[in-house]
Amino acid sequence: MRMPREGRLLLAMCLCSLFVLVLYFQSITKPEPGVKTGSSPRKSRRSPLQTLYNGDQQELVEAQRSLQGRREVLEEACLSHMRKRQVLSPEDLKHLIVDDKHSLIYCYVPKVACTNWKRVLMVLTSDGRYTNPLAIPANEAHVAGNLRTLSEFSVPEINKRLRSYLKFIFVREPFERLVSAYRNKFTRSYNTAFHKRYGTKIIRRHRPHAEPEALEKGNDVSFNEFVQYLVDPRTQREEPFNEHWERVHSLCHPCLIHYDVVGKYETLEPDAQAVLKLAGVEGTLQFPTSGKSTRTDGNMAARFFKHISPFYQKKLFNLYRMDFMLFNYSTPEYLRTR
Repeated sequence: MRMPREGRLLLAMCLCSLFVLVLYFQSITKPEPGVKTGSSPRKSRRSPLQTLYNGDQQELVEAQRSLQGRREVLEEACLSHMRKRQVLSPEDLKHLIVDDKHSLIYCYVPKVACTNWKRVLMVLTSDGRYTNPLAIPANEAHVAGNLRTLSEFSVPEINKRLRSYLKFIFVREPFERLVSAYRNKFTRSYNTAFHKRYGTKIIRRHRPHAEPEALEKGNDVSFNEFVQYLVDPRTQREEPFNEHWERVHSLCHPCLIHYDVVGKYETLEPDAQAVLKLAGVEGTLQFPTSGKSTRTDGNMAARFFKHISPFYQKKLFNLYRMDFMLFNYSTPEYLRTR
C-alpha cells in the first residue's frame, strides 16, 4: 500500500530533524576519559583526548589547570547567554581542520596565529613531505585542499571525530583582533583584492563626496569608516562577515562544539606547547614564534579607538559582546560607551 504524499513528507521531516539532533547532541557531549578513537585501527598509543582527560602526566598538570578553567568559564557563559538551541550542519564546520593521524580537530580563527597553526598541521598530516613549519610559505598554508576540514566528511564520520578527537581553538581579545585585521587588510598596499572587494564598498557607502580614485581603488579606508561598515545593519543583510572580522562564536560555534582546549593568543607559546604535548609531538615539532615587532596589542587598539565616537564604540562592543563574554575578556578600559 503506497503511503500518501502528506505521510511521506512528514516522515522525511522527522528523519531530517533526527539527523540534526544527533549531530547537535554528539557535538556538545563531553567525551568519556577512556574513550577509544576508532579512527585508525593501527594506533595503540593514547589519543590526545585520553591524555588530557586522564590527566596522568605530571608535566601537563599546570597547563591542564589553566585549560580546564577556560573550558569551565566557556561552558558557564554558554549556559547563561545562549538564548535558543541551535543545531550544526556540515556547512558550519568549514573552519574545523582535521588531523586523522593525531586525532586532532582545530578551529582556525584568522588573526589568531592561524597561519602558523595551519603550517604545523601541514607538517603533522604530510607523512614527511613537510618537516619545518616555517619553511612553508604563508600563502601555501591557506590554499584550499592542503588540509581537510570536518565539513568534507559524511555525517557519521563527522560525529565519530567530534566524539573522539581532541578539539582545540585559539582566541584573542576581540578588539585587538579586529584592529589587527584592519591593519593587515586595509593599510597594506599589497592587499589589493581586499581593497577592491571591501574597500570600494566601504568608501562608497560611508564617505560622502569621495574622490573618484578612492571609489575605484578602495585603498585608503579609515578605521572609522571600517567601524561604520561593521555596525551598519545592511552589511550582514547583504552577506556574511569576512572571516577576518567575523566573530569567533560564529566561526567555531563554541556553545555547540565542546572544545577540549581553549588557547589564547596572549599566552600563545605555552598553550601551543600544551597542545603539541597532548598530541605527542612536542619532541619533534616546535610551534613557530612570531617575529613581528609591531604586533597589535591593547595600547595600539586604544590608539585606533581614540577617534571612534562613544556611539559607534557602543554599537561595535554590542556586536562583539558574545566573544568578550564567552572567552572571559574584560571590557577595554579605553572604551567610552556611556
